Amino acid sequence: MDFTYTILIPLIPLAVFLLLGMNYNKIKPAVSGWIGSMGLFVALLLSYYTAYKYFFEVGKVNEVYQTFTHHWRWMSFTDSLYIDMGVIIDQISVMMLIVVSTISYMVHLYSRGYMKGDPGYTKFFAFLSLFTFSMMGLVLAVNLFQIYIFWELVGVSSFLLIGYYYTKPSAVAAAKKAFIVTRFADLGFLIGILIIGYYGGSFDFMTLTDPEGTAILNWASTSFMGLSVITWGLLLIFMGGAGKSAMFPLHIWLPDAMEGPTPVSALIHAATMVVAGVYLVARLFPMYYFVEDGYALNLVAWVGAFSSLFAAVIALTQNDIKRVLAFSTMSQIGYMMLALGVSGYDGHDGLGYMASMFHLFTHAMFKGLLFLGAGSIIHAIHSNYLQDMGGLRKYMPVTHITFLIAALSIAGFPGFAGFFSKDEILVAAYEHNRIIYIIGVIVAGLTAFYMFRLYFGIFWGKDTKYEHRPHESPVSMTFPLVFLAFMSVAAGYIHFSEYVTADQQPFEAHLNYPLAAIAVGVGLLGIILAFVFYKKPGNLPEKVSKAFGVLYQWANDKFYFDELYLFVTKEIIFKRISAPFAWFDRHIVDGTMNLIGNSTVSGSEKIKKIQTGRLQDYALAFVAGAVVLAMIFIYKWII
Repeated sequence: MDFTYTILIPLIPLAVFLLLGMNYNKIKPAVSGWIGSMGLFVALLLSYYTAYKYFFEVGKVNEVYQTFTHHWRWMSFTDSLYIDMGVIIDQISVMMLIVVSTISYMVHLYSRGYMKGDPGYTKFFAFLSLFTFSMMGLVLAVNLFQIYIFWELVGVSSFLLIGYYYTKPSAVAAAKKAFIVTRFADLGFLIGILIIGYYGGSFDFMTLTDPEGTAILNWASTSFMGLSVITWGLLLIFMGGAGKSAMFPLHIWLPDAMEGPTPVSALIHAATMVVAGVYLVARLFPMYYFVEDGYALNLVAWVGAFSSLFAAVIALTQNDIKRVLAFSTMSQIGYMMLALGVSGYDGHDGLGYMASMFHLFTHAMFKGLLFLGAGSIIHAIHSNYLQDMGGLRKYMPVTHITFLIAALSIAGFPGFAGFFSKDEILVAAYEHNRIIYIIGVIVAGLTAFYMFRLYFGIFWGKDTKYEHRPHESPVSMTFPLVFLAFMSVAAGYIHFSEYVTADQQPFEAHLNYPLAAIAVGVGLLGIILAFVFYKKPGNLPEKVSKAFGVLYQWANDKFYFDELYLFVTKEIIFKRISAPFAWFDRHIVDGTMNLIGNSTVSGSEKIKKIQTGRLQDYALAFVAGAVVLAMIFIYKWII
């Protein structure tokens, strides 16, 4: 099967970006919204067509899913070490195309209503298209260097979107923060790419991930500080993924990224930028699993588990609904990393890998719905804070029902998509690491509590008297809500183990009823507690927060990691390390250059006085010079 047409999928949003970007002053806002949406609709259709052809017609041969590539030589270093450009079609790239195109299209539709009247309307749709192009290019990349190129393009386009309201200092600061933190992580990613390329002998994904290939079989050939060099490369690549996916301790940019428009938050946090790290680890999963008995993979599991718990605790205390959802995203991405980390490779042993991809898919739907629902609420009452909300179910019935569906899904309520994917993660964790399983169960309970804290606080709670009567959002905003609400239920009934697996061979996954009962019980406990605390106005939440004292304050202040990073950068790096180098540069390096320059100028001023313009002076100088040379000659050679 020839999948070369898939190159059109990222090229269409690129064409939209160029069209809108170069003509943003000429195209009417309403027209630019339609151009952006229609372009993404075509890309969406092509993505769905690709998925149908791959999964149901040509992708599976003898019960094994095949990998199709189309590429051309870009740069060549040796006969075996080169860089290609192209597209790769396999289980996870096709799945990611569905996720990215679906969420991006919904965000485009939603933005037509949400951004109406904004002076930068056309520019906004251009930036959205650039982001979509970058993410689609990333998931279709055939090698590490190609993915790195699009990885950085994702960073640039996210910088433009987060800092879209560039007149707001907080938005500018958030954009710079996201860019700098992810660039730091990407430095590790780049070094890891170079290490893997040099010692693995290739940058190509098919070569690197072949369990029988030299990159995996020869992992022990070179070591450094007690670990294989390949392991070090994988750890550095994970560092890049941890930065993009806001894993601890590179998470500090994520809450501040909420300064961008709410559709941007949905795009970044639901399906695209933050799952890039998960996709990267999944793409190189055979290397992570086979090299050094999964040493790097074990680290992935523990970082994911800790990040999920850490973010869930912080989410309990936040009052900005977008920040609650941001920390929720960090927690759920931790869940996905956790699942990859506890996964095996063959058949049912690879349950964790399948569960991670399954949760990535379902999470995109319900988290996209939660962010777009939050945008609908903010659009109606012009506030992000819980204390300004209450009783909105009476005014916004569509937003209310769809938000409830998303909350039930992320809480793991039976029958909803999140229940099925979360159950598979917990089963995989239980089979491989009981401590990580316990952490996963605790996080499930905390997730249910903070999500229904939001739900009851927004739609029930106190009967707030609004200055302007809230009203339901227009159809351009409610249609994406309804569609994603449907997907937040229906996505759970996809038999994911038949389509996306670690070894590319389908297997049959079953619901583990005892473990599912535990997870559901913990989730229901979280919902019940949220009902007691926030269904009706009262002082119970305040009493409990005071009872936790300093712990609550630490969680509310995000455990002071922002302050810690500022201290390290300003007091240690800038003042203690950079300042002496800056002094040396200003006074020694610049001083030396200035001295040379000033001396040259001064000497030139004196020399030019010799130029009198009188022929007699030049003749005298010539004769004097000749006499001096003659005397030197006589002294050296005659006397």
